[in-house]
Amino acid sequence: MHVEAIDRVDDISPRDFREKYLKPRKPVVITGLSRNWPALTKWTWDYFIEIVGKEKVGLYNNNRADAHTPVNGYDEEMYFGDYLQMVRKGPVQLRVFLFNIFKYAPQLVEDFTWPDHLIKGLLKKYPMLFVGGAGSVAHMHYDIDCSHIFHTQFVGRKRVLLLENNQSPFIYRMPLTVESAANFVNWHEGLDEEHFPALRYAKGYTAILQHGDTLFMPAGYWHHMEYMDSGFSMSLRALDETLAGKLKGFYHILPMRMMNNLLIKTRPEWWYHYKRKMAHRNAEKAMRKIQLQETT
Repeated sequence: MHVEAIDRVDDISPRDFREKYLKPRKPVVITGLSRNWPALTKWTWDYFIEIVGKEKVGLYNNNRADAHTPVNGYDEEMYFGDYLQMVRKGPVQLRVFLFNIFKYAPQLVEDFTWPDHLIKGLLKKYPMLFVGGAGSVAHMHYDIDCSHIFHTQFVGRKRVLLLENNQSPFIYRMPLTVESAANFVNWHEGLDEEHFPALRYAKGYTAILQHGDTLFMPAGYWHHMEYMDSGFSMSLRALDETLAGKLKGFYHILPMRMMNNLLIKTRPEWWYHYKRKMAHRNAEKAMRKIQLQETT
């Protein structure tokens, strides 16, 4: 797999952001976007435990979904405060995914500024918190609503791997899902190209996010995230500005997800193996196309 570093800028004008990153759909890390946010120093483990610790949250482990796991089905449940007490102490392979903490503590929206100057269509009802223990992993996927994302890291470091959606065949996208059949855990140390040979043709971007970094991730980008330290981050979402992008998000959220979950419920074992077989078949077609181009 060919991987290059994600561009990093301290600040960026709306015009430059649109021309260099939004229109060409290229990721960028903006290191100064959150510089003046109260959240940068105010949001701590203790603060979240105090204000939202009594709410229950779903937790996800590092295991890949099995034949019976529905889309976004969590593995266990715990009080948020108990989870934070556990995760702050050290490596814990459990993470919180898409937690709308602002539903329980709406005052938190006073602690950051929406990037309205950079993008339109921000979904201001749905800022989302993500928390993970050191060693926890968000496996390769792209967001089912196909929105643009501004992902700001607060505590801890996170290693990110991104791929444009057109790389789907090379990373073994499974039909009717936003998931890859390949394993990207510790990808920076090597990938299983023996069993997933198309990976050598994939092109991606990488960065390590640190406290205060904001990653702009264009709509539909594949992403794999590994928590190098226990930490948390927040995602702000914006609808794709194109009609085609909005329709794609609608299709993913409703008919595609419903069909996938129906097959998981009614024919779990068959569907589990069929998805992977089709992912390999599509990857082989994509590889043959590349190899043909290289010989002509």
